[in-house]
Amino acid sequence: MTSQMINAAAAGTWKLGDLVVNRIGFGAMRLPQTGEALIPDAVPRDRDQAIGVLRRAVELGVNHIDTAAFYFSPLRSANELINRALAPYPDDLVITTKVGPGRGPSGEWLPHATPEQLRGQVEENLRQLGRDHLDVVNLRILGTESIAERFGALAELRDAGLIRHLGISNVTPAHLAEARAIAPVVCVQNPYGIGLRPDQDAFVSTCGEQGIAFVPFYAIAATGRQAGATDSDHPDILAVARAHGADPAQIRIAWTLHRGPHVLAIPGTGDLDHLAANVSAGALRLSQDELARLDAVHRQAG
Repeated sequence: MTSQMINAAAAGTWKLGDLVVNRIGFGAMRLPQTGEALIPDAVPRDRDQAIGVLRRAVELGVNHIDTAAFYFSPLRSANELINRALAPYPDDLVITTKVGPGRGPSGEWLPHATPEQLRGQVEENLRQLGRDHLDVVNLRILGTESIAERFGALAELRDAGLIRHLGISNVTPAHLAEARAIAPVVCVQNPYGIGLRPDQDAFVSTCGEQGIAFVPFYAIAATGRQAGATDSDHPDILAVARAHGADPAQIRIAWTLHRGPHVLAIPGTGDLDHLAANVSAGALRLSQDELARLDAVHRQAG
């Protein structure tokens, strides 16, 4: 499929609170390095290449960028690349970030932030991005314990005007119910894609029923996670891709968007051609037969 001129608006829009975004966005995890992300010895990406990808994303209609202060490699920080490439920011650009995890200067993972430490992480994102407030902040967690104290700390920062909207990441339905009892939640960000976490299907639907965006990550990479997608894919995904003149990554993005109008895609890349292909996936329309075929692949993983 021809991808160079397709705009992110082709995927439709959704509201994160009062902020309208195109359903095809951009994830910044892959920007600071080439190869695997979130490892201490990652190879820094060429600065001009990363900046060029960000600027081209906006030119293609992307107005939702997902980032985090812990997205960095030696010499490169996703937040600072975004600041350098896009500030002063377009009025319609929504930048979503995450707090909770932290990494030391050498890239090693630190214990997740306490409620008291979350303000420092929010302020770090503000400084790196050059903003006086953050559009959306997701509380990223590990485990199943209560998030009330930490989410409550972010709700206080929202009341203070440092954060506009709140979301949660890597969570369960119980976490969502707990958070909504404290403050409005505009998005849930969990790993999800064809064959990845089919147990999340009901949760995806629940978010839609509650008017909450579901933002899958690793939708292309699947079990490859931060290492990226593998070179092989399921024959049925390949067959659907051939029928559309598309590649498997585009079919994976399109499938997630077909899970509901509240599902947002945030594929990331440091390559201009991959960027154009990812954005153009928002214009793919899969038939009911194709969706059934892909759904079967998805369920087999369960």
